[in-house]
Amino acid sequence: MAKQIAYRLLKECTSLRNAKLLHQQTLIRGTSKQMAIDIISMYLSCECPSYALTVLEHLQPSPSLVYWWNVLIKKDVHIGLFNDSLSLFSRMTGMGWTADHYTYPFVLKACDARKMFDEMCQRGVTDKVSWNSIVAAYMQSGDSDEALMLFMRMTTSVKLLPDVVSLVNILPTFGSGGALEHGRQVHGLAVRSGLFDDVFVGNAILNMYAKCKMMDHAKKVFDVMEDKDVVTWNAMVTAYSQSGSFKDVLLLVEKMKEKRIEMDVVTWSAVIAGYAQRGHGCEALDVFRQMQISGSVPNVVTLISLLSGCATAGALLQGKETHCYSMKCILKREGVGHEEDKMVNNALIDMYAKCHDVSSARCIFDSLTFIERNVVTWTAMIGGYAQQGDANDSVKVFSEMMRGSSTPNAFTISCVLMACSRLSALRSGKEIHAYALRNRYENSMLHVANCLIDMYSKCGDVDAARNVFDNMKQRNDVSWISLMTGYGMHGRGEDALEYFDGMLKAGFVPEGLTFVVVLYACSHSGMVDQAINYFNNMTKDFGVIPQVEHYACMVDVLGRAGRLNEAVELINRMPVEPSQIVWVALLSACKTHTNVELGELASKKLLEMDSENDGSYTLLSNIYADAGCWNDVARIRSLMKKSGIRKRPGYSYVQGKKGNTTFFVGDRSHPQSEQIYKVLADLILRIKELGYIPKTRYALHDVADEEKNDLLSEHSEKLALAYGILTSYPGAPIRIIKNLRICGDCHSAITFISKIVDHEIIVRDPSRFHHFKKGSCSCKGYW
Repeated sequence: MAKQIAYRLLKECTSLRNAKLLHQQTLIRGTSKQMAIDIISMYLSCECPSYALTVLEHLQPSPSLVYWWNVLIKKDVHIGLFNDSLSLFSRMTGMGWTADHYTYPFVLKACDARKMFDEMCQRGVTDKVSWNSIVAAYMQSGDSDEALMLFMRMTTSVKLLPDVVSLVNILPTFGSGGALEHGRQVHGLAVRSGLFDDVFVGNAILNMYAKCKMMDHAKKVFDVMEDKDVVTWNAMVTAYSQSGSFKDVLLLVEKMKEKRIEMDVVTWSAVIAGYAQRGHGCEALDVFRQMQISGSVPNVVTLISLLSGCATAGALLQGKETHCYSMKCILKREGVGHEEDKMVNNALIDMYAKCHDVSSARCIFDSLTFIERNVVTWTAMIGGYAQQGDANDSVKVFSEMMRGSSTPNAFTISCVLMACSRLSALRSGKEIHAYALRNRYENSMLHVANCLIDMYSKCGDVDAARNVFDNMKQRNDVSWISLMTGYGMHGRGEDALEYFDGMLKAGFVPEGLTFVVVLYACSHSGMVDQAINYFNNMTKDFGVIPQVEHYACMVDVLGRAGRLNEAVELINRMPVEPSQIVWVALLSACKTHTNVELGELASKKLLEMDSENDGSYTLLSNIYADAGCWNDVARIRSLMKKSGIRKRPGYSYVQGKKGNTTFFVGDRSHPQSEQIYKVLADLILRIKELGYIPKTRYALHDVADEEKNDLLSEHSEKLALAYGILTSYPGAPIRIIKNLRICGDCHSAITFISKIVDHEIIVRDPSRFHHFKKGSCSCKGYW
C-alpha cells in the first residue's frame, strides 16, 4: 500500500522540495527499478539534472536505461556545456555502461567536430573520409540542410568525386525533403561513376524515389538492380505498402517466396503498417497471422502497426491479445528504449479508445507519469474521449494538459475542438481559437481551421464560422463542405448554395458528399424546387450517381414540405433497395404532418429490417398520439416494453456563466427550482395574452386538457429557457441544447417568448438549430 501511495505521489509531484521528500521516503522504504526511473523523471521535470544523475549512478548498467544518460548528455549539449557532456560520457563508460546509437551523435557534437574539420580545410589536409565523416555527423544529428550544403561543397568547390559512403550518406536528405531534382542528379552521378551497381547505393536511390512518392522511378531502379538483398526487397515492399498499392505488395511478396527470399520482421511490419494506415484493419490482422505462422518474431514497429489495425477494425479482442503480448515481451523490458515504451503505450490508448473501451484507455493513461506522457499520449486520450462522445472528459484532459509542461500540437487542438462541437461549448471553443491564433495554428494547419468552422457552426455561431473561412489562406473541399453544412444546420439554405457556387468557381469538383450537404441545406430551408433540380442534374452535370443517402435527403425534402405522396413515389422508383435512413426520413415526415397510414407503412418496413430502435417506435407512437389513436399508442408502448426497448429520456441543458445546467421533464432538483417555475409560469401567462394557445396534442398522454397543459409547461426546454432568463445578463444570447427533437408546443411557446424578452434564444436539437428572435424562428416551419 505504501508503495502504491509513493507511486501516486511521484506522478503528481511538481516541486523540488516535494521531490526531495518523496525521494527520502522511497529510500527508507526501499526503491524498485521502476520507482528509481520515476524519481529520475521527476527530478528532470523539476529541472534538477544533478539529482537525477545521483539516482542513475546507483542503478545497475542496463541497455534500456542508457536512455537517461542520453537525456542528460543531450541536455548539456543543447545549452552549450560541451565539456560537461563529455565528462558525463566518460563517467558513464567508466561505470560499465555501454553507449547506444543515440549516444554518439550528441557526443560527437560535443567534441565540436565542425571546428576541427574547418581547421583541416584551412590546412588543406581534408580527404574523402573526412568529408564523409562530417556529412554523416550532421545527418545523424538531424541537420540535413547543413549535410547537403557540405556535400555540394565537396563535389563542386573541392571537386572530390563521391564514393559509396558519400552517396549513401546524402541520399536520405533528398527523400525526406522531397528534393526530387537533387536526387535525380545524384542518381545520374551514381550511374556515371559506376557506383549504382553497389547494392547499398541502389537501395538508397530506391528509397529516395519512394519517399518522394515517385513509385514508377522506384520500380525502374528495383528492376535494373542486378544485385538485390533483403533490404532491397523490403524497401520496395515498404514503398508499395505506404502508397496503398496492396496488389503490388502481394505480387512482390509472392516473388520473394518464389526466389526463396525469407521475409523478415521488416517486411512483415511494412505490409501490416500499410494496411493499417489505409484503414484496412482486418487485412492487417490477417497478415499478422501469416507472420506468426512463418515464425517471424514481431518487434515494436510491428505491434504498433498491429494495434493501429485493431483500432481501425474495432477488433478489441485482438487488441487485448496484442496488449498482453506487449506487456510480456516489450514494455519495460531489457533492451527496449524508453521512447519505444511511449510509442506502444500511445498505440494502446488509441486502440482502446477507437474500440469503444475508453475506460481501459484511461487506465493506461493514468498509469503513466507526466514525464512519460508526450503530446501524442495526451492527444490520443483527448481524441478518444471526443470521438466516443465523452466530450466533457475530453475538455477536462485538455485543461489538465495545459496546466502541465506538454504543448499541444495541431492534432490536439483539432480533437478538443471536436469535443467543443459536441458540447456546443462556445466559450471553450473561443478560448481554444484564441490559443490557436496566438500560437499560429489556424494559419499553418488547414485541419485546425476546418475544425474551427465545424465548432462555430455546431455551437450556434455560423457567422463566426464564415469569418474563419474567409480568413483562410488555403482551403480544401472539407473547408467548403463544413461551412455549407453549418449554413444548412441553421436554415440558411441560400447562403449554403451561394458558397456551393463559390466552391465550383474555385475549381473544386463536387462529389457525392457535397450533394448530400446541398440537399440537406435545401431541406432545412424549404427550397424544394432547388433540391429537385440539383438531384435531377447532378449525374448529367457532375457525373455523380445518386446513392441511398441522396434519396433519403430527397424524401426528407419532400416530406418536410408535406409532399408525402411524391416522397413515396420517389422511394418506389429507387434503383436500389431503400435502406433504414430512407424509411426513417419518411416516418419523421409522417410525424410532422400526422399521416398515420404512411407512418404505419414506414414503421412496418423498418421492423422488417430488424430496426428496433427507440426512435422509430417513438415516432410511430407520437403519430398515433397526434391522431388521438390512444389504443395504438398503448399497443406500441407495450410492444416496446416486451422487446426491451426503452425510450430515451429527453433532456435539455443551457449554457451559463459557470458551465452547463441540465433539466429533465418535470425537473425539480435544481436549488433554484421554485424561482425557475415562477419565471416560467409568468412567461406562459404573458404569452397567452399575446395569443399563445398550448398545443395539447404534444402532451402525448390520454389525459384531460388541463393536465396536458401542466405536462407541457414542464418540458425540459421550457425549464432550461426559464433558468437561462433568470441567470443571464440582459441581452445575452441564451443557448439551449436538446438531445431529442424540439417539441412542437415548446417551439410555439419559445417563439412567443422571444417577443417579450431581450434575448436571442438559440436551440440546438439533433436535427438543426432554431434561432428565436422578436417573435420568429429561423427554421420558418421547416423542422
